[in-house]
Amino acid sequence: MAIDTSQFRNGVKIELDGDPFSITYFQHVKPGKGGAFVRTKLKNLRTGRVLEKTFQSGRKVEQADIEERRMQFLYQDGESAVFMDNESYEQMSISFEQLGDSRKFLKENTEALVMLYKGRAIGVELPAFIEVQVTQADPGLRGDTASGATKPATVETGAIIQVPLFIKQGETVKVDTRSGAYVERVNR
Repeated sequence: MAIDTSQFRNGVKIELDGDPFSITYFQHVKPGKGGAFVRTKLKNLRTGRVLEKTFQSGRKVEQADIEERRMQFLYQDGESAVFMDNESYEQMSISFEQLGDSRKFLKENTEALVMLYKGRAIGVELPAFIEVQVTQADPGLRGDTASGATKPATVETGAIIQVPLFIKQGETVKVDTRSGAYVERVNR
């Protein structure tokens, strides 16, 4: 289905030169001279590269046929992660390269949104926040809390995040999967 540049919005997925792109930024510009145009930033959903492109106002582009399926992460298998479709119970392997930074926060049984383009997985969107256990953290220095200091800590998924000095090994913390930032300690 073709869409017009007037329908451009953040998150709209379009197809250019056979690749799927997501619009991350758009601006309609009407200069004093000449015709109006739309300035965009597009993220390639296969490679992750960001491209800046300008379209003439009114130009039609193909909308990418992206299917999103809710799947559950099961386990890691060599150089890939295995996900299971929650409806059909079909399993699918997705390479770590396709997962990108999402790989650092994959936890067994986590539900994720898997994006499929022409039947092939091209990306995974994890929940915004996950709760993980701290597996390794150095003890904080006594009295060094006035500055809001942080220290590195390793969590159960293998990711290293910055946490406040009071966090100890064995505690559970909430992490923002989009930025990898500590959010809060979880009391259980």
